[in-house]
Amino acid sequence: MLEDSFGRQFHYLRLSVTEACNFRCQYCLPDGYNGPSKSSFLSQSEIKTLVETFARLGTSKVRITGGEPSLRRDLPQIIETCASTRGIRKVAITTHGARLAENAERWARAGCSQVNVSIDSLDPAQFNAITGQNKLKEILAGVDKALEHGISVKINSVLLTGFSAGRLTRFLKWIKETPVSVRFIELMETGDHQRLFSQQHQSGQVLLEQIVNEGWLEIAREPYAGPAREFYHPDYAGKLGFILPYSKDFCKNCNRLRVSALGKLHLCLFSEAGIGMRGYLTDGDVEGLMCFLRQTLKNKRVSHLLEQHETGATTHFAMIGG
Repeated sequence: MLEDSFGRQFHYLRLSVTEACNFRCQYCLPDGYNGPSKSSFLSQSEIKTLVETFARLGTSKVRITGGEPSLRRDLPQIIETCASTRGIRKVAITTHGARLAENAERWARAGCSQVNVSIDSLDPAQFNAITGQNKLKEILAGVDKALEHGISVKINSVLLTGFSAGRLTRFLKWIKETPVSVRFIELMETGDHQRLFSQQHQSGQVLLEQIVNEGWLEIAREPYAGPAREFYHPDYAGKLGFILPYSKDFCKNCNRLRVSALGKLHLCLFSEAGIGMRGYLTDGDVEGLMCFLRQTLKNKRVSHLLEQHETGATTHFAMIGG
């Protein structure tokens, strides 16, 4: 099992397969994508080597992220590669959801068991203003399709001060009958969006305390779960979760490592820089990569430094998938 100097074990790999995205979210790529070409991103054979290596070191969950992973035509093959790797028990995808309705069945057949869909507002006008896309209706249809094909669905909703009116009410009404988990995520500062952060950052603690006072009960975390604190209520089909990166001891139970679409290891979302390891991937060198990972993990810090406004090399989230 991969373990760092603080005794944290890493069951969970977040694998970016592209930096490209065709949405223009205010907090990520408001001016659109202008990064490396698709020829720069990891190939299927490189991904196979990477996932096999992590699995041999005890990783049991792979989340495929972007950018927007559905922009890769070979995404079903990537899902199948991950799902068929011995030791990998769960394959998930983070997506904006605009292509989910047409792809849910294919992704499910390939081995995807969970999707995280970004929906920052259930108000169509707010959604359009945040993302630059008028596609909320299509995305909600995709959520229904995913559920129909046995894929569990989590909704990622970034908390933005300017779009807070009616947020909780609309989501509660929706999950009354819809079996999805809505996770409210505090906006995190990145290098490109420091001004936006100062204007739009909103603590999730108030919402968390509100739902607890209304009878929501916390659910115990699975070993390979992400950082969300999740809650259920007997009167609701869906769940609520909170990802609060500015809360005390947020990094204490860190269990995930990130690899960028360019084949760099990121020990933290807000690391100073990714660590090159593509040579191992190109050569198919599983043994060499295992040694590299064990050695490099000794350099992982105990915590990010977001509270000190140190965002590292992460200029926007499309670089590494959040």
